[in-house]
Amino acid sequence: MMRLTVRVHPRSAKPRVAWDGSIVDVWVAAPPAEGRANEAVVRMLASWLDVAPSSIRIASGHRSRVKVVEIEGGTLAR
Repeated sequence: MMRLTVRVHPRSAKPRVAWDGSIVDVWVAAPPAEGRANEAVVRMLASWLDVAPSSIRIASGHRSRVKVVEIEGGTLAR
């Protein structure tokens, strides 16, 4: 299992993912309401890491812009 610290940027004009070696920045178009941004983050990370969305779990930071996510089967060989 891999753990990542993720910084979320909701309501972004251009969804994207960037990694600086210590933290993953995820820009999503979804607003931070009713879990929509969290769902978008999971989808973006799943696509970026080429894993199923079901293998990604937000471990902490459900209501924060900085989150810790756990991923089964992903690698950061970028």
